[in-house]
Amino acid sequence: MLATAADLQPMEMSFLGNTLDRQSTKRGDKAYLADLLNRPDTEIVLSTARTLVFSSGDRLELGHRLDAAKALGADPVEMVFLGLREESGRALFATTLAQDDEELDARADLQLIDLRTLALQNALSPEDMGALAQARALIHWHRTHRFCSRCGEKTVMAEAGYRRDCPSCESNHFPRTDPCVIMLITDETGDRALLGRPARLPEGIYTTLAGFMEPGETIEQAVRRETLEESGITVGEVRLISNQPWPFPANLMLGCIGTATSFDIEIEDDELEACKWCDRDEVRQMVGHSHPEGHLIPPSISIAHELITGWLEGHL
Repeated sequence: MLATAADLQPMEMSFLGNTLDRQSTKRGDKAYLADLLNRPDTEIVLSTARTLVFSSGDRLELGHRLDAAKALGADPVEMVFLGLREESGRALFATTLAQDDEELDARADLQLIDLRTLALQNALSPEDMGALAQARALIHWHRTHRFCSRCGEKTVMAEAGYRRDCPSCESNHFPRTDPCVIMLITDETGDRALLGRPARLPEGIYTTLAGFMEPGETIEQAVRRETLEESGITVGEVRLISNQPWPFPANLMLGCIGTATSFDIEIEDDELEACKWCDRDEVRQMVGHSHPEGHLIPPSISIAHELITGWLEGHL
């Protein structure tokens, strides 16, 4: 049985609210795109390799005007068209800047914020956060695919940023989204959940297991393989619950619930530094910041938080 979005209450995950009209059939219309780019109300999201660049001020403004973007070194040829705003019809573009963070951060008229921090601050609307997820994933792809993987020659942007072409060997390259399974594994009674601690997480945080899908796998197969690799636990039934764009750099998280068929944990040093079965009382302490050892769960911006709290509250 597939759970619906209404089963996960409250829905606090970030990056779900993108309402842009992507105008995908217009991406090859250069005159149309040029007209949009030069409109006075068009917004341009600016980014470095690591952070988003905003104008200074009390209120965060998602985009810059074209003249301001050009003054910061933005190249109009490398503008990705994100779409039109749902209510106003204003166009939104995105591009990357060549300057490093230190150079830009020294300017009093700019402020730099990474996307994860921005999500935790809850400073922008769900619609804007969804658009920024789209922007960051595309910008990262363009920064890392400037040269052809077939012949090594420099590529050029095409189709409003949704393709790069190689003039030398005529290859076409397309943005990629990497699917990842993220799963809350419970015991056969459903009363205990398997939580692990990767070393990369802040101290004390325990989370669901997760991993990239491999070619030729179903979601269910990936959940079973990743759980076995990371914890030594075998899994039987798997249910797909929800999904979330996760632009770090360009993932789609596929949230699942799985039922364990074995219970003895065996972890490898390169996957997790700790893994344990937790009952609801212990997880409730983690959520309430009252765990005797200071253990916590991930923040509400993530699908891991929704899976854990959904199980804890009996929604899943």
